[in-house]
Amino acid sequence: MSSSSRRILYVVPTLDQSGAEKQLTLLATGLAAKGNEIEVVALNRGGYFEGQLKNAGIPVTVLNKRLRVDPVTHGRLRQVIRRFRPDIVHSWLFSANTHVRMLHSRRSPWKCVVAERCVDSWKASWQLFLDRRLKTSMDAMVVNSESVAEFYRDLGVPGELIHVIQNGVGKADSESSDESIRTAWRKLVALPRGAFVVGSIGRLARQKRLDSLLWALHLANMAETDVHGAFAGVGPEREHLLELSEKYDISHCTKFLGHQESSDEFLAGIDAFWLGSEFEGQSNSLMEAMAAGLPVIVSDIPANLELVTHDETGIVVPLGDSAAFATALRKLKSDPDLAARLGAAARQKMLDEFSVQAMIDQHRSLYDELLAGDAAS
Repeated sequence: MSSSSRRILYVVPTLDQSGAEKQLTLLATGLAAKGNEIEVVALNRGGYFEGQLKNAGIPVTVLNKRLRVDPVTHGRLRQVIRRFRPDIVHSWLFSANTHVRMLHSRRSPWKCVVAERCVDSWKASWQLFLDRRLKTSMDAMVVNSESVAEFYRDLGVPGELIHVIQNGVGKADSESSDESIRTAWRKLVALPRGAFVVGSIGRLARQKRLDSLLWALHLANMAETDVHGAFAGVGPEREHLLELSEKYDISHCTKFLGHQESSDEFLAGIDAFWLGSEFEGQSNSLMEAMAAGLPVIVSDIPANLELVTHDETGIVVPLGDSAAFATALRKLKSDPDLAARLGAAARQKMLDEFSVQAMIDQHRSLYDELLAGDAAS
């Protein structure tokens, strides 16, 4: 079978505006443009990327999953697979990976590929049990970093099944910011035009260690008068973080902006980006900030170290070390040449090593390899 005419079904819990869903959309639309027949199933609900997929001519089916264990959704997914008759079923994230692996067997006429996107230390014991139980009920596992690969090897997934394919950064994410966009965005969110603004994009959850970033902002403001923080995203820690900003006396210079439709405008409006997470897979928001030419400050977890080299493409500080984050922030503010050099090097790294086309080509090669094995046998 020609590699330009694969029938590929992608299965994902939602099509919300998040990292895994963005990578799925980039992959699906890229492969569809090359003549592959693509369909997408969202188990729970559609979302932001549903429109982009449909605009690209890709059918989307939403199964409206309601229960954690939902036999109705499981049956509907089986019917979609039987109707579409895919060569590849590629699922993303725990819920979809579980349903698809449970439907797959050695007699299945389709190849099963699952995608894991994070060092999933958050998983409950029953989820880890299912992962172990289903660890060989697939033909391949795609992960986006060596950190995630190590996590799943330690969980018992055979190393030969794991394939590292790093995230791709789209062209729009790497375009230089326009000063008019920057000015308009700052006016919209009520940030001073001349302030030094450090930003963060992501779910407001404990793993992001945003409390340490708030304390770092407090420390920086003890010596500076025009340092502001902007946090984009929603999540369970929002109220706690608002309380901390009051407690640390930085509410006047801290913005919690909620969900942002366009990360491009946000990134154009800030001067530096920081990520203090205690675990990640491969952060899309960090990659987009680097692609936008921003200097970045990151915690020294393995996933971040795969993207950022200290003093070359950003600044790396110890996890949870608020003083180090504050020092790095002040360093970037006081030395515009250093900030520009780090930002330019970060952008070049994204352009050279993390293109969307490279991500698509590596997936296509994996699919060809899996299906060639069938043809050979």
